[in-house]
Amino acid sequence: MTYRRIWCIMADHRKFMGEAVKEALKGLREGGIPIGSVLVKDGRIIGRGHNRRVQKKSAVLHAEIDCLENAGRLKARDYGKCVLYSTLSPCDMCTGAILLYKIPVIVIGENRTFKGPEAYSKRRGIKVVNLDMKECRDMMDRFIRENPRLWNEDIGV
Repeated sequence: MTYRRIWCIMADHRKFMGEAVKEALKGLREGGIPIGSVLVKDGRIIGRGHNRRVQKKSAVLHAEIDCLENAGRLKARDYGKCVLYSTLSPCDMCTGAILLYKIPVIVIGENRTFKGPEAYSKRRGIKVVNLDMKECRDMMDRFIRENPRLWNEDIGV
């Protein structure tokens, strides 16, 4: 792979992660947990979502699940052409959905504040790309510091 091709791929990752960050900030403005996600197929966003557990009083509405729901029903072959972007490493539940729909690539903003089962995803054939973005880390660090009880509830502690 050429340097130019790698640079273009990384530029795309950062562009789409920027859209996931916008979703996370939207959730924060709504009084929720700042985690965002977008689903991309053939270089186009086909679904967006953010963690809405607080807003909807939901047990399961994580950003990735909201994003998949908002993308609507897709054919199995379509999921196989997608990349899921999430500002934070997906949890066990969201990883299960990624595996169920055979989404081949997950790009995460960071995994220092929370690390889901990334090794398991890789063993199951999912390509995991961690951008380790300071913007995503700072957003989560601040939220966790200011809302420890809500954060612990969200991750099942």
